Amino acid sequence: MKKAKVPDMVTVNRRAHYDYTLGDELSVGMVLSGPEVRQIRDHHVQLKGSFVTIKDDELWLNNLTLGADTARNIKLLATRRQIQALARERVAGSTIVPVKLLGGSRHIKLVIAVGKGKKKYDKRETIKKRDIERGRYA
Repeated sequence: MKKAKVPDMVTVNRRAHYDYTLGDELSVGMVLSGPEVRQIRDHHVQLKGSFVTIKDDELWLNNLTLGADTARNIKLLATRRQIQALARERVAGSTIVPVKLLGGSRHIKLVIAVGKGKKKYDKRETIKKRDIERGRYA
């Protein structure tokens, strides 16, 4: 019996967990060309500063940095029902944030989440909790 291969993480947007309180995650596909796929598989990609928008009932990943190129906009693949659910969340004042990029299997997937922006005092609380877990404060 074959084991299902767990997708390898290509990159993680660590800033997303710091800046946003994240909700449910959704895995979506990406429309990429051959050289873009090669750059992602070679880990020449950054999610820092990228965000997801909904335009004409389509999901778009904006400001993805691939290799030495400048920021690019890439179409994301999701069902109409998933896009409508994300649009409803956006109306409530949330943002759609890319969390991680998976590329270990045949397909390259992007994990996105609906996030609510944190205030400065919330960020300080996050730092404090992280330091307590690491054992800096006893």
